Amino acid sequence: MKIYVDNAATTKMSRTAIDAMMPYMDEIYGNPSSLHSVGQSANEAITSARERMAACLGCDAREIIFTSGGSEADNHAITSAARIGERLGKKHIISTAFEHHAVLHTLNRLEKEGFEITLLDVHENGLVTPQQVSDAIREDTCLVTVMFANNEIGTIQPIEEIGAVCRDKGVLFHTDAVQAVGHLHIDVNKQNIDMLSLSAHKFHGPKGVGALYAKRGIRLTNLIEGGAQEQGRRAGTENIPAIMGMVAALEEACNHIDENAKAVSALRDRLISGLSEIPHGVLNGDAVHRLPGNVNFCFEGIEGESLLLLLDDKGVYASSGSACTSGSLDPSHVLLAIGRPHEIAHGSLRLTLSEGTTAEEVDYVIGAVKEVVEYLRGMSPVWRDLVSGKNKFVTA
Repeated sequence: MKIYVDNAATTKMSRTAIDAMMPYMDEIYGNPSSLHSVGQSANEAITSARERMAACLGCDAREIIFTSGGSEADNHAITSAARIGERLGKKHIISTAFEHHAVLHTLNRLEKEGFEITLLDVHENGLVTPQQVSDAIREDTCLVTVMFANNEIGTIQPIEEIGAVCRDKGVLFHTDAVQAVGHLHIDVNKQNIDMLSLSAHKFHGPKGVGALYAKRGIRLTNLIEGGAQEQGRRAGTENIPAIMGMVAALEEACNHIDENAKAVSALRDRLISGLSEIPHGVLNGDAVHRLPGNVNFCFEGIEGESLLLLLDDKGVYASSGSACTSGSLDPSHVLLAIGRPHEIAHGSLRLTLSEGTTAEEVDYVIGAVKEVVEYLRGMSPVWRDLVSGKNKFVTA
């Protein structure tokens, strides 16, 4: 049996998305900036796609900018807010310690330019409170950026309440919603969101395409110059096939969001229950406020890399954390942020399910993880020292 449980890294493209892309790679192939009818047919497709995406997010079509993915959208939003703040003499930005590196690295760059960055501590359950945000906002705060749902441990933040705090204090609010869009209900106006980033390949669309929602009136700073595409805010000929695939996948996800969430959440809870039977393992992130398909555990006495390799041999394709940092030997910054010690964080396993996952596959994964953990502990001197009492267990 071969089971893919790494959907937080990327999802398989849906048939709907593939079919939506095909005409724009063959028949409607014009440059949408061209004035002739072939180009205008392509332009009409982009206009329609923008309107359809806006309907899914609860915003105006003119507030959607198509990008190469979530990382670009994060960079665009945060840099723009920083430049707005800079012009007003406000150079303080608030975020959290467990954001995606697309956010953290952008903040690091701005810090070198003289901005002051406050990274809020994350509670052990992986949640940030609106009160934390309120307490951190100052007169010179120009932006709050808090991810909608964490890409590693799946915790869902109280976005609407955090947005309300920012709205009340006149501070721009951005959320990296890459893991949330297509899986959770999004309404940018109701949830008090000023800017939002998304990426198609997290909801069964193609890779290399995403979008930024920016509330009307926000003056964006261009990251890419060279043309008047995307209302003059993002130069470069639009990737029409990818855009059409993204929007088709998003519509399909939003049309089935409740039934998919119910089914996937049931499988998630089944997986959590099975893995909880492994002694000295711990679930990372809040058990309730988490994405439908996210399961993240740490197992004491083993290394995550060995766990992944042996699971791969058993046909289980998983990860230890963000795919963007999969080559790093350092423990996850997300797990360290919620208080996991280094020796525990090293033994992490992220399993992320999709609508196509079955109960039979979940049961197979549970059995495979139990076998591999037992095998690795049986040959681990660290585990022997723990069992003998030479060292103390960190987990219960």
